[in-house]
Amino acid sequence: MSPEERQRYEWQMWTEGFGEAGQEKLKVSTVLISRCGGVGGTAALELAAAGVGRIILAHGGDLRLDDLNRQLLMTTAHVGKPRVDCAVTRLSELNPNVEVIGVNENISEANVEALVQQADLVISAAPLFEERLLMNRACVQQGKPMVDAAMFDLQCSVMPIVPGQTACLACLTPQPPTWWKREFPVFGAVSGTAGCIAAMESMKLLVGFGESLAGHLMAIDYRTMHCRKMAVARDLSCPVCGGK
Repeated sequence: MSPEERQRYEWQMWTEGFGEAGQEKLKVSTVLISRCGGVGGTAALELAAAGVGRIILAHGGDLRLDDLNRQLLMTTAHVGKPRVDCAVTRLSELNPNVEVIGVNENISEANVEALVQQADLVISAAPLFEERLLMNRACVQQGKPMVDAAMFDLQCSVMPIVPGQTACLACLTPQPPTWWKREFPVFGAVSGTAGCIAAMESMKLLVGFGESLAGHLMAIDYRTMHCRKMAVARDLSCPVCGGK
C-alpha cells in the first residue's frame, strides 16, 4: 500500500482481526455487483470507500428522475444518460485507488458466466428474480461466494451464499415467483441498509474476519423495527446446488 492508502484506510485497519493484512486482501479483490441502484449502488459506495481493488458494475439503461430517491451514485444532471457511467464516475471520484468497470448491460444468459468468472465475489442486487437466479447458478458452478441483498416496501434482507457450504438462492426460490412485480414501494434508507449489510458481509467473506452471516438470512422490517436472523437449511434436492 502507498502512504496515501495507509492514511485513507487507517481507521478501519484498527479493527481487530482485520489490520493491514485484511486491507491488502481487499486491495487485490474483485467484486461484481448487479445492479448499481438503491441496494447495489450503496454496496458499491461502501466497497469503494473501504478499498476493494476492483469493482465491476453491471446495469443497463438510462437514469430516470424517479430513480433519484434511492440511487445515491446518481445525479440530477445525469438524468437520461446511462446509469452505469454516472456510477463509475462517482466511485472513481471517491477513491481513485479503486478500478471501477461499468458494463451497460443487465445480467443475462449471454453474459453471466463471463462476468462472474472475473470476480472473487458477487453481490446480487437486481430487482428481477431471473437475474438473481442466473447469478446464483453461475456462482455455484464456479464456486464463487454471492451475497444476495433485497428490499421491498419497508423490509430488507441479506443472505450470503457460499457454494458447497450453505443454501443457495434456488434452495429458497427455485423459480421466479409469479406474483413479483418489477416496480414496488421503496425508500432509499431501506435499500441503503441492505446495501451496507451486503458490503460488510462481502468484506468479511473476502478477508476472513468476524462472524459471517453465511448459512443465515438477516431480515429487517423498518415498519416495526423487528430484526430477525434465521438459519437457512440446504435443500439436498436443489437443482442448482443439491449435488455439490
